[in-house]
Amino acid sequence: MSTDPAARIRDIVAAMAPQPPAELADTQRLIEDLGYDSLRLMELTVVLERTFELPRYRPEELVGVLRVDQVIELVARTVSA
Repeated sequence: MSTDPAARIRDIVAAMAPQPPAELADTQRLIEDLGYDSLRLMELTVVLERTFELPRYRPEELVGVLRVDQVIELVARTVSA
């Protein structure tokens, strides 16, 4: 697994995707393109929190996080806070 945080996040998102793409793009949508449902999104959140040693996200912080690039941005913002 990569040491670059964005690459690690992409690896995790792709590995957990119910419909994994041949190649992951930052613009892909978690639900429509990768097949995530609410349970799998919760699991993804927990894995990211544990991997990056983040505080637990509140539901309101996750609203609007719909694409791969938004997941990367959310984690990066939390790490730098």
